[in-house]
Amino acid sequence: MMKFLTLILLLFAGLFIHAQNTEKKKDSIIALSEVKLVSVVKKKIETDMKMAVSVDEFLASSENISFIKRGAYAWEPLLNNMSSERSTITIDGMHVFGACTDKMDPITSYVESNNLSAIDIKSGQEGNMHGATVAGSIDLKRKSTPFGLSKQWDGAYQTGFEFNNKQFFNLANTSYSSDKFVVDGSLAFRNAGNYSDGNNDDVEHSQFTKFNASLGLAYKTSELSSVKLEAIYDQANDVGYPALPMDLWLSRALITSATYKQVFEKGLFRALDTKIYFNAIEHYMDDTTRPENLVHMDMPGWSTTYGLLSKANIKKNRFSSEIQLNAYNNLSTAEMRMYPQDRSERSMFAYSWPGVTTTFAGLSINNSWEISEKSQLNFGASLGVNYNHSKYVEFNWIFHPGTPQEKTRLLPSLHAGYQLDINNFNFSVGGGYGHRAPSVSEGYGYYIYNSFDRYDYIGNPDLENEISYEGSASAGYKDDKFSIQASVNYFYIENYIIGRILSLGSPMNYQSIGVKGYTSLDYSTLFNFSLNGSYSILDNLHWKGVLTYARGKDENENNLPFIRPLSYQTALHYQYHNLSFQTSINGDLEQIHYSPEYGEDQTPSYTIWNLSADYTFRIKDYKTVIQVGAENVLNAYYSTYADWGNIPRMGRNIFTSLKFNF
Repeated sequence: MMKFLTLILLLFAGLFIHAQNTEKKKDSIIALSEVKLVSVVKKKIETDMKMAVSVDEFLASSENISFIKRGAYAWEPLLNNMSSERSTITIDGMHVFGACTDKMDPITSYVESNNLSAIDIKSGQEGNMHGATVAGSIDLKRKSTPFGLSKQWDGAYQTGFEFNNKQFFNLANTSYSSDKFVVDGSLAFRNAGNYSDGNNDDVEHSQFTKFNASLGLAYKTSELSSVKLEAIYDQANDVGYPALPMDLWLSRALITSATYKQVFEKGLFRALDTKIYFNAIEHYMDDTTRPENLVHMDMPGWSTTYGLLSKANIKKNRFSSEIQLNAYNNLSTAEMRMYPQDRSERSMFAYSWPGVTTTFAGLSINNSWEISEKSQLNFGASLGVNYNHSKYVEFNWIFHPGTPQEKTRLLPSLHAGYQLDINNFNFSVGGGYGHRAPSVSEGYGYYIYNSFDRYDYIGNPDLENEISYEGSASAGYKDDKFSIQASVNYFYIENYIIGRILSLGSPMNYQSIGVKGYTSLDYSTLFNFSLNGSYSILDNLHWKGVLTYARGKDENENNLPFIRPLSYQTALHYQYHNLSFQTSINGDLEQIHYSPEYGEDQTPSYTIWNLSADYTFRIKDYKTVIQVGAENVLNAYYSTYADWGNIPRMGRNIFTSLKFNF
């Protein structure tokens, strides 16, 4: 194992010594074209290992994002190794808030790969266009067919089977385009049973069923203007979470929007785009499938959001700017109901989210100035107003007597970055400053059970804003055959919000060992590093590799939780006519910088080998691709630093996929 890791490190070191160029460090965009990750940095991270990846699997191939996993479904994305409260996740700029206090319904779980065209990832304060953030932003961009395509109808259908968890899936999408009218539609269905680990043991309660449908209608109202109506419906049933004491019997989401866009041929303004939107989510956790629980509990939750998004694009010679107004109103309510053995009676009721209304309005501007053909300056700012109102404030008064029912916060943000190209080399440096308000759980949560450290969590409405100071830099090289890029960022976060044990109060859940309250540390620090390399060995044989490292500490030099250890991925891709082969090795080193205070333990290193092959052919006029592959070929038994409660990952998984394009 150590020889293998040494070889990888030496390979990266050798590439770095011979480096002579890089691409611009810009906002990374992951473009969804089957399983290819494409970035606005003009850099392709091709992960053709598996055609029918979920959105979670797709995002996991980005070095910026890791995941907390509580099962096989709805992973919680961590951007820059920070929890989801510190990032802004949107769909086409629309704010959608989950309805689960256990964060079992991140926004990424309400879309499918076949109704998305790209995923826009921005790090730190560069992501402030969509609202106040610390870690950055993830914007899930829906497919949008342009007007007037010569081929009016287009589409694809994909089906397949995964043997480990007996997952059967169907993905279909179609589009119609004319000079004045466009239709985009998609359907997706996945059904999976329990998966087995590397010891060939079933991981109970890891099954899921998911259905997703989307529809978009666009009409050109003039040569330079259009209107668009869009909707997504998503439903999940019978979703098991092996790391939790309860499962999900139903989750539903309706996400809708109406957009008006105006383009200008001349003048300072190039485009105006205004969108109004509405979404509603309901999420029902219960433990009726867990007869071992002594006390039965239901945890339903609801989230409703209305919003407005309006942006203007400006361009004058070498200067361009985007100005965006972002406003929304969200109501989040979650209940906790306990029952005795006789389920017809209810022994306890409480609001874990006591009817919390969040109203936000923010104005953001992002500017780009091309100083010369070789250098560029990006800078921007935003100012947001965040207002909270708790309907049932008496729940907060139990632990925080006299706390106000309402709270208004100002959330400023600044960022700047400089990029320089010299021949094949590229360098960048940047910095940022920003505030974020506490989340609903951090501010108003009431006895939210955390099965990771086994504490009930209490919110604090009087928490101060988190304040982030950040710096970033990158350097790299690229030529026709070889590329390498090293990137680093550093965050100093004042008033870092985290849970600490309370001396008062007793746990409500019989599985809890105590009560924690959200509090603010004086500060914490977080360091992230990544190294990407690629090399065209032959015209049809290509190598890529990624190395990442992170380190997080609190004010007392203690480790922060869920910080990824040194990780690596190396892959080879070979193309012979219509036949393609892919193989990759990825893994983490031992997690030695873990945090016992927050429930973590030491996790061992692991290495996973994957491979696949696909063949492209035609059936009449239809382009067809068939793929066969295997994940975790050696059937390794392992659990990572981010697997809730050390649940084991999936063992060997053979998968097949068949896709028709028409």
